[in-house]
Amino acid sequence: MIEARGLTKRYGEKVAVEDLSFTARPGVVTGFLGPNGAGKSTTMRMILGLDRPTRGEVRVNGLRYQDMTDPLCQVGALLEARAVHTGRSARNHLLALAQTHGISARRVDEVIGLAGLTDVAGRRVGGFSLGMGQRLGIASALLGDPATIILDEPVNGLDPEGIRWIRNLLSQLATEGRTVFLSSHLMSEMALVATHLVVVGRGRLIAQTSVADFIAAASPNTVRVRSPQAIPLREALAGHGVTITATGEDTLEITGRTNEEIGEAARACGIALYELTRHQVSLEDAFMDLTRDAVEYHATNAPAPAGASAGRRSAAHAGVAA
Repeated sequence: MIEARGLTKRYGEKVAVEDLSFTARPGVVTGFLGPNGAGKSTTMRMILGLDRPTRGEVRVNGLRYQDMTDPLCQVGALLEARAVHTGRSARNHLLALAQTHGISARRVDEVIGLAGLTDVAGRRVGGFSLGMGQRLGIASALLGDPATIILDEPVNGLDPEGIRWIRNLLSQLATEGRTVFLSSHLMSEMALVATHLVVVGRGRLIAQTSVADFIAAASPNTVRVRSPQAIPLREALAGHGVTITATGEDTLEITGRTNEEIGEAARACGIALYELTRHQVSLEDAFMDLTRDAVEYHATNAPAPAGASAGRRSAAHAGVAA
């Protein structure tokens, strides 16, 4: 479990994190989201004792990181996959880490196999691709068989097979009762693997909730209905606080009624339904909407190339940097 209470970090006049409190619990994958400059990296560095909070504290499994006698066996972390000695082989890199904690060579070989690096374990890390380096970083994080795993952009550089591998791995680790805390800008992947979210902006907590509730809160209360008897259905559903819009000959968009209420009204009137769907936004849309005022870095309109026709000019949309 990760427990942050009133975390604040200042760098001179710059406030990177301000009064941030959250909990990441065992048995779930907690996604850590925020625009660039939101304080995510600083927060993870404070969790791992790399930066000292100006105020507040953070504990992992009840302990401050600096008070752990065997941190690699309690917290596995990947913040920068390239932070390795490039002249060492992958296996020797892991062996060097293992020897600092009395971890066996057998465990080293286990995580090499788990990360899919068996065939390249003897190669120097300096010749690794970005994806192979990422796999090595994840193997390092798992080396001590920790109860808590902290990963920053774990799918960075991975190919489709690697992305599926890390997705399944994270879910399995949570199923084993471990605390999994990860940061990523890939909302599509976060929506597939995370069950809870901690969302920050400009160093402050914006939301701490489940993925489902986060998306539901951003989704409009609109239900799309298709029926060959759209007119009588509209009459049956009309009432105070209900808005019904016909978007096709047999299609209605309804606000002010739940799926259950619409279905019951249709059943009572003997009306057939071909579709009954509540509109739901994506995690990316929900994130963009909630953090719109917390984005520190906006793209600017790009000038069109010289000589380009007016019809070919386009402007870059402002948004969260990847």
